[in-house]
Amino acid sequence: MRISKSVRVLALLLILLFVIVYTFGQKRASTNWLEPLQVVIYPVNADGTPEIDRYIANLTKKDFTGIERFFTKQAERYVMGLDDPVAISLGQTTTLPPMPGEADAGVLSFMLWSLRFRYWAWKNAPDDESNYRRARIYVLYHTPVPGRRLAHSYALSKGLLGYVNAFASTDQQTQNNVVIAHELLHTVGATDKYGPDGEPLWPDGYADPDGRRYPQRRAEIMGGRIPLAPGKSKMPESLRSCVIGPLTAAEIRWLR
Repeated sequence: MRISKSVRVLALLLILLFVIVYTFGQKRASTNWLEPLQVVIYPVNADGTPEIDRYIANLTKKDFTGIERFFTKQAERYVMGLDDPVAISLGQTTTLPPMPGEADAGVLSFMLWSLRFRYWAWKNAPDDESNYRRARIYVLYHTPVPGRRLAHSYALSKGLLGYVNAFASTDQQTQNNVVIAHELLHTVGATDKYGPDGEPLWPDGYADPDGRRYPQRRAEIMGGRIPLAPGKSKMPESLRSCVIGPLTAAEIRWLR
């Protein structure tokens, strides 16, 4: 009995060691920037309506090229030496990923969801290609209703996975791309740079912290919003109004 228990404990420790080594290696590989980070975007019909099915059917890679351009332009600021930091492709999935809890549900709830999400992504992988340095972003499209607010989006650096809530509207596509880029940066180690009230934190959450504090003209992508006045900000309309600040660049190993 003791031998059997010891074997089980040893097996669990070996599995844990493998996960730790794999996760560390994945993080290093995904942020060495020696070649483009492969990013697969999976559009998902969150509401299950025929209208969203049609919207998703009409999506092409062109709808997301603004994300590639954003990363290319921002990388030039940090002398990366890589023309195309990310390469986006579209994937397909017919099942819904597990839904996260409320934003204030607590750390344990988020940890349990992250495990379920990683397991679900592993079980529902559409191909046999390695995900060692491939980020997968699941974009859950919802019906655009006036006044409707979407739930929070999330991403996991352990697993290179993103869970994005977005509106199924061509008018919202460029703003959807802002959220996708934000969560994609989370997968490679970037942290949020806004406070509990959702307002960007000075200086790292500001696009131009050395200039006039208010109003700012652009958003630091991980700050998430354009500061206009104390306690007042707005969501950028597109990635053209966003930058990757020095701290974010350091977090994703663009500055070493």
